Amino acid sequence: MNRNVSTVLAGLDDARDDIENLYRDLHAHPELGLREHRTADRVATALQTRGYQVTTGIGGTGVTGVLGNGPGPTVLLRADMDALPVEEATGLPYASTVTVDRGGTRQPVMHACGHDIHIASLVGFAGLMADATQAWHGTLVTLFQPSEENGDGARAMVDDGLAGKIPAPDVALAQHVLPYPAGYVGTRPGPFLAAADSLRVTLYGRGAHGSQPQAAVDPVVMAAMCVVKLQTVVSREIAATTPAVVTVGSIHAGTGPNVIPDRAVLEINIRTYDTAVRDHVLHAVERILRAEAASAGAARDPEIETITTFPPTVNDTDTTRTVAAAFAETFGDNAHTIDLQTASEDMSEIPAAFGIPFTYWGIGGTDPAAYAAAERNGTIARDIPVNHSPFFAPVPQPTLDTGVTALTAAALAWLGT
Repeated sequence: MNRNVSTVLAGLDDARDDIENLYRDLHAHPELGLREHRTADRVATALQTRGYQVTTGIGGTGVTGVLGNGPGPTVLLRADMDALPVEEATGLPYASTVTVDRGGTRQPVMHACGHDIHIASLVGFAGLMADATQAWHGTLVTLFQPSEENGDGARAMVDDGLAGKIPAPDVALAQHVLPYPAGYVGTRPGPFLAAADSLRVTLYGRGAHGSQPQAAVDPVVMAAMCVVKLQTVVSREIAATTPAVVTVGSIHAGTGPNVIPDRAVLEINIRTYDTAVRDHVLHAVERILRAEAASAGAARDPEIETITTFPPTVNDTDTTRTVAAAFAETFGDNAHTIDLQTASEDMSEIPAAFGIPFTYWGIGGTDPAAYAAAERNGTIARDIPVNHSPFFAPVPQPTLDTGVTALTAAALAWLGT
């Protein structure tokens, strides 16, 4: 292991309990996007006690902490803070019981994507770096971003003047916990995470009595035909060697069995990695929706609304090679090249605002023994909870040690030279 990395990590044994306690506290107190007030307060307090120059409220609830340590590069490391509207089913002693009001109903909230791991790892790393300034030089920027799940948190921070609130970074780094064995780290140059476009589509028909369908233009049938036809976009219009996903995740229509409604609403999610493919898929989806409406005799064209848009995450090749080399030296056989992922992120909006390179890697969070057993049995898809599952809860160790160590090794590839 690199000497500077070893110097920084020498304090990890003493810091481990605090890092784990922070993780459990965050897991038990999740907050939805742009509501991360308690989380932001905990982060800001932790950074201030370690001597960081802290700015809060960026883009709503975003937090940055800056620690200067002489001349040298400026490195930005980012963690996302928001949770999901999911009811936790892990049974853990620190499981979330939080609910929030959403439109007059109580909605359970859970850290079902592992952002609590990201926060605790970055806070822990920040403390270790502050205690070992003899091992590095330059400027360290820690950034805690709100509302990643909604795809608007990074842009909110940028639009709120992020560039004027922190020193201009030379490189940006980030990580995400995934359902790989804990202790695993994986890098990938080039495309890593997909672009994502979510659409809400309203199909307009003509309502009638359920016994008199001849008087109606049935939007339920229209919606069903759209769902079937949309499955041909990837299978028949995109080359088999080109990854893309079109999912209809939601259909809402009608109020009873004997009433043909006047409209149906579909929610569609599209994942692509290439700009030309993205444009083709979006145009194909719109073409099919409009054609099916016209074929059904709808009096109005469908209304197509964009709900969220995530950019693709495309890692800079040279930056990724630098981090991969640091991981190989630090983690040995646990450092890998990770597979292409169909998940999406908005982190890339931050380095794009500064015009700097970035890399984004994955760490494992699954109990290694459970993962090995599922792998032997061929039941990984069934037995290993994935992000956004109500059963997703990374094991604290060695996940947190891995997260802290990965951030340290990556940052010191610039700050420790």
